[in-house]
Amino acid sequence: MEIQVSFPGNLKVEASVGEFVIPTDQPEKSGGDNSAPSPFVLFASSIATCAGFFAVKFCRTREIDTTGMRLSLKYEWDKEQKRYPKMEVELILPEGFPEKYRGAIVKAMDQCVVKQHILNPPEFEITLG
Repeated sequence: MEIQVSFPGNLKVEASVGEFVIPTDQPEKSGGDNSAPSPFVLFASSIATCAGFFAVKFCRTREIDTTGMRLSLKYEWDKEQKRYPKMEVELILPEGFPEKYRGAIVKAMDQCVVKQHILNPPEFEITLG
């Protein structure tokens, strides 16, 4: 897998992945144009959507209707640590979700590949061409 990155102007950075282009920008307070999510927001969104994928897949394999199911990810900046120290993922289950699967769907969401890469990070190598 390869991602190509381009720099279309100001603080905008775009990632090209196959036929998709993923734009990013910075908020105006950071000198950007606020025309797209920041890279960190996309990172957090990848965790949320990955957990959501595993929740949907769990329900689909058990023929559980997902109508009304929602997921949110919340995080807050810690000024002292200068980081986001905690992310909270909340899944709102659909009406009629079987009680016996409550713990199992949490375990399924915990399999999120993005989260697993945070817990067991890959080696990063930066080179210049």
